[in-house]
Amino acid sequence: MLEEHRKKSVKKVNCKIITVSDTRTVETDKSGKRMKDMLLEEGHAVLEYDIVTDDRAVIERAILKGLHDPAIEAILLNGGTGIAARDVTIEVVQPLLEKELVGFGELFRYLSYQNDIGSAAILSRAIAGTAQRTAIFSVPGSTGAVKLAMEKLILPELGHVAMELSKG
Repeated sequence: MLEEHRKKSVKKVNCKIITVSDTRTVETDKSGKRMKDMLLEEGHAVLEYDIVTDDRAVIERAILKGLHDPAIEAILLNGGTGIAARDVTIEVVQPLLEKELVGFGELFRYLSYQNDIGSAAILSRAIAGTAQRTAIFSVPGSTGAVKLAMEKLILPELGHVAMELSKG
């Protein structure tokens, strides 16, 4: 049954990438570039790519801009998910979600523990869900975290999620 769903899945999803960081620039944003490259390699489109500061209002504005663009089907954020005072991405994303995909954060931490950072995974916050028929994925800003989330969770299901959200 799952294979049947995957066969019917959308092959090209229009995406927006948001990097949340007080220090990164287009030249130094390895994680945003990795996310973009991986999406493009799988045949998806990146319609927008923004770098925003760790500021609640700025992050929310960037997300809402994507949600209000009918061409954007998925918004992928990286950064601002830690436990430092400036890390507020999760606090901005969560209230915007209509449906949270709880398993995303659970699986991301499990995979991080197993394959990447061990017990430091308890500090890792990641969230996904849907809002206004748009998928939203938010992951830590390290390149390793982005690669892990993209390879193991986001890319295998992105087309399936977009297909489900397009249903009437």
